[in-house]
Amino acid sequence: MPTLHDPLSLPAFTTPNRVFMAPMTRMRAAQPGDTATGLMAEYYTQRASAGLIVTEGTQISPEGKGYVATPGIYSAEQVDAWRRVTDAVHGSGGKIAAQLWHVGRVTHPDLQDGGPGVSASALPFDGLTTIADSAGNLVTAPCPTPRELRADELSRIVEDYRRAARNARDADFDMVEIHGANGYLLQQFMSTSSNHRTDEYGGSLENRARFPLEVVDAVIGTWDAAHVGMRISPLIKFGGLDDADGLEMGLYIAERLNERDLGYLHLSEPDWAEGPELDDDFRIKLREAFSGVIIAAGGYDAAKAERVLENGWADAIAFGKSFIANPDLPARLAAGADLNPLRPELIYGGGPAGYADYPTLEESS
Repeated sequence: MPTLHDPLSLPAFTTPNRVFMAPMTRMRAAQPGDTATGLMAEYYTQRASAGLIVTEGTQISPEGKGYVATPGIYSAEQVDAWRRVTDAVHGSGGKIAAQLWHVGRVTHPDLQDGGPGVSASALPFDGLTTIADSAGNLVTAPCPTPRELRADELSRIVEDYRRAARNARDADFDMVEIHGANGYLLQQFMSTSSNHRTDEYGGSLENRARFPLEVVDAVIGTWDAAHVGMRISPLIKFGGLDDADGLEMGLYIAERLNERDLGYLHLSEPDWAEGPELDDDFRIKLREAFSGVIIAAGGYDAAKAERVLENGWADAIAFGKSFIANPDLPARLAAGADLNPLRPELIYGGGPAGYADYPTLEESS
């Protein structure tokens, strides 16, 4: 069976290893404009030895923004800025995918011209986001009850995803990942805890999956299935969402993505965010539902990663916080070397500290 250090053939290209970099919000985009920076290019290029880098969530529109200083991919300036990032990563031999993101209700009026976010339903929302105070300091703030999206508005958002995928291709990304996880807009439609609609986008499993699959089809139509992945997170407790009955939806979406020959399915396991630990029975069923490339993520260490790969339940493992602290993570894992400790207080916002200043194994020695 393959190991973390073996190549992997995706439909669009072959990766040099199976140690992928998970998408992680870092809040360092330039303001105003939500554009990628030279520091972000340095950060991603330092980690170009990953089999595949998946960027931080990148909003598809101003409406899709939920946290201060997160990057977008809807303007010409943003496309140009991201192209400088992808050029740098490619120059170091790496591959990079843009994660397309709409936060839905996980936002704040300061980020939405004074209004609430939008969601599948206008349900009271127990969640926090991060904004800047009058002095520019990062502070957490509650997210107000969202406005329910009308059915006739959804085509507009589908078009935003379509445009974002086209922009990602123009910015020379290697592929895109649709963010359907972590309690954001697409999962807000999929989960019964956040979707109480009675129209064709609510109620049944098929109806709740309708809008996310319309997004998938639009993105595929803009590029092709080989260059599109999707992230899901059944059972997650995150972003004010408790997806307690999400396993059935997870398998249903996996089957529909399999029919579309999607480039990969990215499973974000729930136990990293206060959710339950997935059992092996679900991993087996997911493999039966999706025959393509599966990426698993969520608090993995090397031992757990090798176990899941050896059983064929996933084809690659995406590492998050360990990749923040260890830019050369594949080399460290291959050598069985110690990992740098994470400085959690520096994850969000700021400059190079806790972002681009972690040493490689060679630098440490």
